[in-house]
Amino acid sequence: MENLIPINIIVADRSYRIKIKPEEEEAVRRTMKEVNEKIVEFKTAYAGKDLQDYIAMALIMYATHPVTSGGKEQAGMAPFLQEKLQHLETLLDEHLK
Repeated sequence: MENLIPINIIVADRSYRIKIKPEEEEAVRRTMKEVNEKIVEFKTAYAGKDLQDYIAMALIMYATHPVTSGGKEQAGMAPFLQEKLQHLETLLDEHLK
């Protein structure tokens, strides 16, 4: 069994607890910072939308364009990011029901 550590990440001012490999922590935190910055950009560009729309737009961008959204380093992390983004989407869906 892999050694996973629990961390709290913030997406659009909400905290989520996830378990990751220790060596992935820095990349996850950096990516989540970029996702939150992108959410703020979308809020500015598309005023009047629902917060979930901004979250979805940011996460879709990262899931479909890992190279252009975060640089070469994220390209190698695409499967990892897709798994984590899917987990976040599931958490959001459960919370909004």
